[in-house]
Amino acid sequence: MSDLLARLNPQQTEAVTLSAQHALVLAGAGSGKTRVLTTRIAWLLNNGLASPSGILAVTFTNKAAREMQTRIEAMLSASPRGMWIGTFHGLCNRLLRAHHRDAGLAPLFQILDTADQLSAVKRLLKTLNVDDEKFPPRDLLYFINAHKEAGLRPHAIEPLDDYTRRRTALYQEYEAQCQRESVVDFAELLLRCYELLQRNEPIRRHYQQRFRYILVDEFQDTNTLQYRWLKLLAAEGGEGGAALFCVGDDDQSIYRFRGAEVGNMRDFEREFQVRHVIRLEQNYRSHGNILEAANAIIRNNGDRLGKNLWTDRGAGEPVRVFEAMGDGDEARWIVEEIQALVRDGAMRADIALLYRSNAQSRILEHQLFANGIPYRVHGGLRFFERQEVKHALAYLRLIANADDDTAFMRVVNFPTRGIGARSQEALQDAARAGNISLHAAVPLLTGKSAAALGQFVRLVEELRRETETLPLPELVEHVIERSGLRAHYQAGKEGQDRLENLDELINAADNFRAESPGGEARAQPHALLADFLNHASLEAGDHQAGADADAVQLMTVHAAKGLEFDAVFLSGLEEELFPHANSLTDAGGLEEERRLMYVAVTRARERLYLSCAQSRSLHGQIHYHLRSRFLEEVPAELVKRLTPGGRHPQGWTVASGGFDRAAPAAALARDLPGGLRIGQNVRHPSFGLGVIVAAEGSGRDARAQINFGDAGVKWLILSLAKLEAA
Repeated sequence: MSDLLARLNPQQTEAVTLSAQHALVLAGAGSGKTRVLTTRIAWLLNNGLASPSGILAVTFTNKAAREMQTRIEAMLSASPRGMWIGTFHGLCNRLLRAHHRDAGLAPLFQILDTADQLSAVKRLLKTLNVDDEKFPPRDLLYFINAHKEAGLRPHAIEPLDDYTRRRTALYQEYEAQCQRESVVDFAELLLRCYELLQRNEPIRRHYQQRFRYILVDEFQDTNTLQYRWLKLLAAEGGEGGAALFCVGDDDQSIYRFRGAEVGNMRDFEREFQVRHVIRLEQNYRSHGNILEAANAIIRNNGDRLGKNLWTDRGAGEPVRVFEAMGDGDEARWIVEEIQALVRDGAMRADIALLYRSNAQSRILEHQLFANGIPYRVHGGLRFFERQEVKHALAYLRLIANADDDTAFMRVVNFPTRGIGARSQEALQDAARAGNISLHAAVPLLTGKSAAALGQFVRLVEELRRETETLPLPELVEHVIERSGLRAHYQAGKEGQDRLENLDELINAADNFRAESPGGEARAQPHALLADFLNHASLEAGDHQAGADADAVQLMTVHAAKGLEFDAVFLSGLEEELFPHANSLTDAGGLEEERRLMYVAVTRARERLYLSCAQSRSLHGQIHYHLRSRFLEEVPAELVKRLTPGGRHPQGWTVASGGFDRAAPAAALARDLPGGLRIGQNVRHPSFGLGVIVAAEGSGRDARAQINFGDAGVKWLILSLAKLEAA
């Protein structure tokens, strides 16, 4: 027994050795929560306080469940057969299989994954002749799942308008279809299991008496129904109920968009009259400066259960903060820092580049690719491999080459335009018979399918004519609009990320034009388009590093949850980017964004780099944002600030007392581009009135330091800033 407890600190030991009572363990990032959970189970079994069949352990991923099982078996002399360890969905499936008749299910009911569920919804709409433009399948799927996860069947929904009433009726039809076909989706597993336990007292009492200890991992991520399910099993308010041992961190609750309710932690403490709230605050992952930065940031959130991370590993390196002039400069700086780390012996796989939104990866990928640095996009696709980007590229490829059959097939019916599988097969048969392209075979068809295909061909031809004289970024934007791609993704609940990626494709085109020799003045835009499409192909596909390769890791902050790296770069720390613009008008949104920032910071073990840019490209235009408030929340004594040195973005120097804004003396003695001078009052379209206080560089690279009063002091590139004398 002493061996089990030997590696635990006092707080971990207290949690592991608690008697049979309800407990809430606030486990900070890197504080050893998995060790506590697994050791708790081993301790209960070794002391004879529980049998394996009396333990229920709930996790959120199958990977976490397998790791828990493996660790427990390593601590015990024998395999703990009979213990239930799994995800909410896995455990509910197991229970429903045992009681399928009482649950109203067929013995061999099948489970629909997310893709299968979407297909079932689409099939339902088609069967009922429902317009999927008015009722997009993904929206309806979201509506159904959200109500199931809130524990609401169709009859319990009170429609506030006709649209909700129609969706509620479709929800009811969907349930009937699933029952006929003996299938259940993920949300149904939990709801059906909850309803079974709620209404069937003998079955409920059986499991309440069987499971004397219920342990829950990542409790902050539970939704309303999951918490209600746990309360049923633990016999809340009843005599002889199970001891509920919940481990989580309210400061790392970042899945509100999936229905997670961080308030469940406080509700549990109150409803179960929890006497023991144990705080695991010793961090075994990060150096002190990183933890102090995380503590300072999260302290700005109200209504926390409260804890303060600390370590005995020492302060370590300061947090490095860099403010770039533009997003391209930021990406170049990040790549140069990575190269320096690798030269010093760092493994690329121990370096992570984090960002708030998927679209931000494009410019980082471009710089990594250009410098021959292998990388892997974790939990997602590389930019040019993403569905919406490939759709847009397919339209662009048809403009460049109408006989591109692969591109033709990709978008001939996307967005939906009534060209079904039979029409496409008929077209392919005609093309094969004539040994011609699909585009060329369209005039050979007759009937209804010919009309719809003819409209598509005319659309492509119109796009080609309409874009003949447009600059490349405007060409890409026009195609995204006219093809219907933007409208299609605007209509869906999950469209925000895809829309951001389409906007970033316009940025990619603008950057490509600027970087291409003669690109700004290319006489034939379609020739530049062909070069851009080749560039996109080169940066996609085969260059994705394998899972085991020594490659830099790219991911969103959400995808980084649960991971850790020696060095972490967090880019794009600007208002409306991180924190995201949507959060600024959403109740509770800013607090969730701050928790997300806390998660990002605590991924770093040795080095943490935070960066922002004064300007970013969007739709081929330069946009300016203020520095993120999260940067301001990091104490100055923890930070080493970096700033561009000299006239070239490749040279960086340390500014000891803040950002070094001193302008070279030579710049002070001359006029600036546009007839501006130091000391002159100017007006900016976003920042308003200001005064030029310093300048450096020349020609297109010239930039000026301008004091805009309440909007702050900014360095702006004069060729892009659209300044006017005031």
